[in-house]
Amino acid sequence: MKNYLKYIILLLAYACGNKQASKTEESNSDDVRTETASLVILGTIQDGGSPHIGCERDCCSSLFDKPDNNRQVVSLGLFDADTKKKYLFDASPDMPRQLKALKNYVHKSKEEIPEGIFLTHAHIGHYAGLMYLGKEAMGAKLATVYAMPKMKTFLETNGPWSQLVSSGNINLKQIENNQSISLSNKIKVTPILVPHRDEFSETVGYLIKGPKKSALFIPDIDKWEKWDRNIIEEIKKVDYAFLDATFFSGKELNNRDMSQIPHPFIVESIKKFENLTASERQKIIFIHFNHTNPVINLESVETMEVLKKGFRIGRINDSFEL
Repeated sequence: MKNYLKYIILLLAYACGNKQASKTEESNSDDVRTETASLVILGTIQDGGSPHIGCERDCCSSLFDKPDNNRQVVSLGLFDADTKKKYLFDASPDMPRQLKALKNYVHKSKEEIPEGIFLTHAHIGHYAGLMYLGKEAMGAKLATVYAMPKMKTFLETNGPWSQLVSSGNINLKQIENNQSISLSNKIKVTPILVPHRDEFSETVGYLIKGPKKSALFIPDIDKWEKWDRNIIEEIKKVDYAFLDATFFSGKELNNRDMSQIPHPFIVESIKKFENLTASERQKIIFIHFNHTNPVINLESVETMEVLKKGFRIGRINDSFEL
């Protein structure tokens, strides 16, 4: 309970000291919907979900009987108030609930399927939700799915995804590295290649530019040092940076070779970003948490540490003005 109170105090101090944060994180306020454009976090958990299959740890034990509906696999929603259109970044296994949440977020939206779904890569947490668009479920008609060349080919040539294409459930639109897609005259989305385990497709993050602000969305990447871009410079260019924070440190998994699942540990990112100004650190929103990551717990010491150092932890339904 004491830790929880500390967390609340930190949040209050953070909100009072940061006008931008208090304005953008009113996730349940109708005011958000009157903005020109906005992003909303629809999920924050790594591909395997929480609770995680086969998990016997305390972090999962009670969740099998009493699921936490806030623990959904990572996804981001975009709403353009001018055109009344909505978009989804990554099609997670939790997509049915996330599409409903995005529809409710927009309030007067009549369509369940967004105007476009942007995929990052071919790992289960990021494209498996497409299965719900098929004849066994939604039976969607030409839902627009944006995919990089290898990702597009993978979907076209491998079942069951190829059936979505042949049945007209999805309409694949190929995108290219560093080439912007204009969603309107005020909103642009640009895919950016990042290093990751590319067994079936390339991996991208997205630069999302709105009428007033911009965001970087990188839910999956290997170590920052492997990227051909300087992450610190990329953070400085945007207003928000939703960054891969799969593991807090390398101590979480004692049954896996961490070299085979490289991600930037939160402790590594904190160290790398420690010389950023306070306002630059507040841009960083950590997402994509493994079920073992202690920052999922609002009351954890690790959560307090991250917040105290001026970074942010993504939470479902948090919203941000674009």
